[in-house]
Amino acid sequence: MESVPPTLSPSRTTCGSLLRELQIIWDEIGECDSERDKMLLQLEQECLDIYRRKVEKTRKYKADLHQQLAEAETEIAGIASALGEGFSSFSRGRGTLKEQVVAIKLILEELRSKKRGRLKEFSEVQLQIVSICSEIAGSGQSKSYVDPQIHEHDLTAKKLSELKLHLQELQNEKHLRLQKVNTNISLIHELSVVMSMDFLKTVNEVHPSLGDPKSGPSRSISNDTLARLNGVINSLKQEKQERLQKLQDLGRRLTGLWNLMDAPADERKRFDHATCLMSSSVEEVSAKGCLALDIIEQVEVEVERLNILKTSKMRELIFKRQTELEEIYEGVHMDIDSDAARKTLTSLIDSSNVDLSNLLSSMDDQVSEAKEQALSRKDILDKVEKWQFALQEEKWLEDYERDDNRYSAGRGAHKNLKRAEKARVLVTKLHSMVESLAAKVKAWESEKGITFSYEKVPLLRTLEEDAKLRQEREEGKRKSREQKRLQEQLASEQEALYGSKPIPKKPLGQSNTMLGTPGRRIGTPGRYGFSGSKDRRESGRVPNIIPVNYVALPKDDSASKGA
Repeated sequence: MESVPPTLSPSRTTCGSLLRELQIIWDEIGECDSERDKMLLQLEQECLDIYRRKVEKTRKYKADLHQQLAEAETEIAGIASALGEGFSSFSRGRGTLKEQVVAIKLILEELRSKKRGRLKEFSEVQLQIVSICSEIAGSGQSKSYVDPQIHEHDLTAKKLSELKLHLQELQNEKHLRLQKVNTNISLIHELSVVMSMDFLKTVNEVHPSLGDPKSGPSRSISNDTLARLNGVINSLKQEKQERLQKLQDLGRRLTGLWNLMDAPADERKRFDHATCLMSSSVEEVSAKGCLALDIIEQVEVEVERLNILKTSKMRELIFKRQTELEEIYEGVHMDIDSDAARKTLTSLIDSSNVDLSNLLSSMDDQVSEAKEQALSRKDILDKVEKWQFALQEEKWLEDYERDDNRYSAGRGAHKNLKRAEKARVLVTKLHSMVESLAAKVKAWESEKGITFSYEKVPLLRTLEEDAKLRQEREEGKRKSREQKRLQEQLASEQEALYGSKPIPKKPLGQSNTMLGTPGRRIGTPGRYGFSGSKDRRESGRVPNIIPVNYVALPKDDSASKGA
């Protein structure tokens, strides 16, 4: 039985103990020395191979540590450069390679964390930029902004600040565009309200987000949306202008028809909402529904209705204008052949060859011309009226002075005395009144180039004839006075030769008048004609025929009426 070498505990096993154990085993076996040397040489070679592999592995591990340090340094330098940090002169520090690796990993992790944070900021800013750019560009170009590219080699704070500044500019641009969109929507709403159009339908056709009041900042602000909104606004403004122009034209036609047919106020009041816009500008028209299509259609229907009525009433209106024309001419004493004019109008209307509107317009022109001519004759007619009043007072004074009972104490005598005094003053101004009137008439005829007629007779001819008759009458009065004087002189001579004759007594109550002068006037002005007047002849030789009870009343300013 073989002896078993003692077993050594693993904790105490060494190469020497194993070699001794191997020698004991060889001895027992009886190995020769050559075999033993061969086996020992083999063991030694195997040990060297193991050591060599271990050294190579350890050397490789060391190289790996150096590589890690180098890579970490490179990454630190790259991150520091991208972030703009001050690690360009980074030093490993002291200690073993493992210690250096641990230290550099801490620094690297810190920089990586900063880089991740910076990348996140860049990403957020870039995404906002892309989003706003996409909104501005519109749906047609938004795809080019879906994947924002971030350049990791430039993550500096300066670059981030530039991006944020660009983002701020885009946000301002978005805000301005949103304001412009809201302003345009408000303007479209105002125009739609004025014309009673479907506001939501109009803006939804531009972009669906514009009709929803809850969309707020999410409304489309693209170039296309703004352009289409501007197009809609221009279209609505043009439509508003056309509708207002049409309504104003209808309003003027409606007013013309009303005036033509003397429409009552209550009938006109029904269309005040349309006629009140006739003088309004486009900017001033803002009332709700005032330019709605149904409003315009109502006015059109009314105009058509009145056009139908106009034909039936045109004849009546034309003759109404003729009556007005006759009244104007009659009021200013102008000659007009009414019967002939009415026959002519009737013939024209019945012939159907004349446009009644043009005929009525012609009548209106004649009325306007007649009014102007009447106005130009007013001053002369006022003077004619005063002249005729003076003539009436002159005739009354003559009749009054021929009345033997004018000084009686009857009722109204004092009024007649006062009127006679005024009439005498007025009669003395007749000559100047005639001259002034004639000068006015001549100036008028020179300016107008026509004759001034009064009651179908030229007024200057009337004045000349009146002046001639007055001159003849004054001449007759002068001859009568001369004859009376000669008769009185003859009577005085006969009385001196043959003695006086008894004068028959008159009944009481009759006033004393001078014999042979029954028609003599008191205070009557002397002779005068149209072109001039002669002085009144001296009447001092006429015996005093004024009774003792005559009282001269003070002159009243009203006696000069008509001067």
